[in-house]
Amino acid sequence: MRSGKMFISLLLVMLIINFASGQSQPDGAVYPERTDFSKSVKIFPNPAVEFVHVRIETVDALKMRITLHNIIGNELSIETEVVDAHEVRVRVKDLASGYYLLAVKDEESKFRGAYKFLKR
Repeated sequence: MRSGKMFISLLLVMLIINFASGQSQPDGAVYPERTDFSKSVKIFPNPAVEFVHVRIETVDALKMRITLHNIIGNELSIETEVVDAHEVRVRVKDLASGYYLLAVKDEESKFRGAYKFLKR
């Protein structure tokens, strides 16, 4: 009985490791590894005065959705401008000084991330 529980535990651990590494899945299929987009996101300058630039090399700027939130989570209206194929400029000049969160979403690649910046 005890060896049966140990075998099941070991099997579950092996399935979790395989699933997390993007290799063979429990159904036997092999899926490609997920791209880690969070490492390719650049928010600059930080602290910002007039504009914040959001640059993501792997996502098309026309397809990404950017929302701005104050530090307690309320969504604020913003003015954005596409600078090039992978960069968007967000106007923050009229915001009060403090910390804000930029939420970046791309439905095509299923990328979602939130980034904190300081407005001076």
